[in-house]
Amino acid sequence: MRSPLGLFRKVAIAEAVTWALLILGMVLKYGTETTDLGVRVFGMLHGIVFVAYCVTTVVVAVDQRWSLGRAVLGLASAVPPFVTVVFDQVVERRGGLGTTWRLRTEQPAGVLEKPVAWLLRERLRGLAAGVVAVAALTGLALLVGPPAS
Repeated sequence: MRSPLGLFRKVAIAEAVTWALLILGMVLKYGTETTDLGVRVFGMLHGIVFVAYCVTTVVVAVDQRWSLGRAVLGLASAVPPFVTVVFDQVVERRGGLGTTWRLRTEQPAGVLEKPVAWLLRERLRGLAAGVVAVAALTGLALLVGPPAS
């Protein structure tokens, strides 16, 4: 979490890698009809990383003052395979990913900035809160059911 750019890039790449693993699992299940283990394991892994990417996108969007449109586009980029990496590169080129966290030093102004500032300033507690948020949202998604059901 040294910088918005570093964190966002790592999570965007992880999201793309888990997409590739899920696609591999789908090829094994439906293409070769050998096993569905890849879909079960990589699907769960991808789901967790997808949620982590969404949480990261919201934190970075608030800290870097992204427009609502850019934030929604960032979230939507996790749906098609590998687009998170493209989105990361485009946003960096357009100056939307800084090398420092603005809310670590700047006073938060607004309902969304206050909790994000706390997350960024209280590094270990913020990390723990992020892990809990990802776990809770993943659990909620499991209760709702997979996208196909």
